[in-house]
Amino acid sequence: MEELPVVVVLFLLLSSLLVPLVLLDRRRRGRRTPPFSLLVVAGSGGHTTEILRLLSCLSESYSPRHYVLADSDKMSEAKIRSFEQKRAETFSESQFSLDRIPRSREVRQSWVSSVLTTLYSILYSLPLTYKRKPDLILCNGPGTCVPVCLSAFLLGLLRIKRTIIVYVESICRVETLSLSGKILYYFSDYFIVQWPDLKKKYPKSVYLGRIV
Repeated sequence: MEELPVVVVLFLLLSSLLVPLVLLDRRRRGRRTPPFSLLVVAGSGGHTTEILRLLSCLSESYSPRHYVLADSDKMSEAKIRSFEQKRAETFSESQFSLDRIPRSREVRQSWVSSVLTTLYSILYSLPLTYKRKPDLILCNGPGTCVPVCLSAFLLGLLRIKRTIIVYVESICRVETLSLSGKILYYFSDYFIVQWPDLKKKYPKSVYLGRIV
């Protein structure tokens, strides 16, 4: 958990940089009605497969769907396009987009260099999140979700756009959270775990059993 203070410091610094955006985008509050703009963070390995299983349960009200993946992710785009192609057979007006951001942390990357790459990824994510202005962010643990969720959280603090952040911890996490989970536990609106032991350790979390 020692890495959290660094993230918080970066978060506070970025909040001061975003203050001018408040004056550029004052939006009136009103009652939100469907459709809901959905931003989905994909990841390498099994993360994309799990998140697409979740999406298959959602209605067409969650549209358009904006997918964000790391620039070094070579496999997720093909999976997403295949999923959306099949979905379009049922929902003819299905809409989606694909965006890439720099990966915040590579496997076995040192903590010192991770701070710099994460900061760069957050700065890169800010204009993207500002442009898309999603109503809901859905993610399940890839490192890419940290800069995206933090940038959306900042926009909410500055009253530019309130986004609901839903984090679903991977089914592989039985007793401990992933690094992404340890960070976003404090920033997500709904933090869902799939094992009862995690619910006991993290009281804010919501245990729904296995959902993917």
